[in-house]
Amino acid sequence: MNIETTISKNIRTAGNNSDYDAACKRLLSEKVILAWIMKNCLEEYQNCGITEIVDKYIEGEPQVAEVPVAPDETNAAESSMIKGTQTEDKTMTEGTVTYDIRFFATAPRSGELIRLIINVEAQNDFYPGYPLIKRGIYYCSRMISSQYGTEFTSSHYKNIKKVYSIWICMNPPKYRENTITEYSITEKNLVGNAKEKTENYDLMSAVMICLGGPDSENYTGVLKLLDVLLSSEKAPDEKKEILHNDFNIEMSKNMEREVSLMCNLSQGVVDRTLLDAIRNLMETMKLTVEQAMAALKIPETEQPKYASMLKNE
Repeated sequence: MNIETTISKNIRTAGNNSDYDAACKRLLSEKVILAWIMKNCLEEYQNCGITEIVDKYIEGEPQVAEVPVAPDETNAAESSMIKGTQTEDKTMTEGTVTYDIRFFATAPRSGELIRLIINVEAQNDFYPGYPLIKRGIYYCSRMISSQYGTEFTSSHYKNIKKVYSIWICMNPPKYRENTITEYSITEKNLVGNAKEKTENYDLMSAVMICLGGPDSENYTGVLKLLDVLLSSEKAPDEKKEILHNDFNIEMSKNMEREVSLMCNLSQGVVDRTLLDAIRNLMETMKLTVEQAMAALKIPETEQPKYASMLKNE
């Protein structure tokens, strides 16, 4: 039994805790964080500055999956919301899809502004029982089809807006650590050499951002930023220092509160995971508390805390 690996995996997937998950989404919805993702992952913003993206291109306030809007509701109901910020697609026949973060953005292209619909998802489980990229493509498809009646009507397909579904994978397999991969529609001539305007078919892209540790290759830019921001091992002050020194990001009071909350929740998950592991070793292998903690390589300075917690249960 590889105790250390099992414990590490349980701690790293701590986002299964609903409060932790909600705090994670709120952090990712900060405009400056979205701007870093957009600049590093979306071609439309590669030549833009972070501040420019925040101030000029992100429309309104990004909505987290706490405020759903159903497209099948009346136009009057829809008009009370910021257009394009609905986090839930719901139709009479297709059921419900809830997005972590969803917002509109404009981007410069050939001297004119185009409009994009961008969805960002935080994902702990890279193997949820199906290929994750298929879900990303499904989300793109839903964001395209849900534009009917809002962005275009009848046969005015020229008004369809490009969509992105960006997936931040916090526990990917080793071979995908510290990688960013885009899946999109491209033109391929089978016979002849026809040429269509790119904007007529370049309407959806799914982007997989797979995080990894500092010991892996490519640990820089947005990959390092997101790993630090979402880390369950770094203290709030350490995160604040790295964001300031490496990314010129000054934490707002709101960001500091969410980072502190995530760290506290993470520590709670760590404590519960270790206590469960200690109890399990004591019951199955008949170890003493001290032997179980030694087997789990719990630092000696931390052992009195867990011994006291077990005693007071």
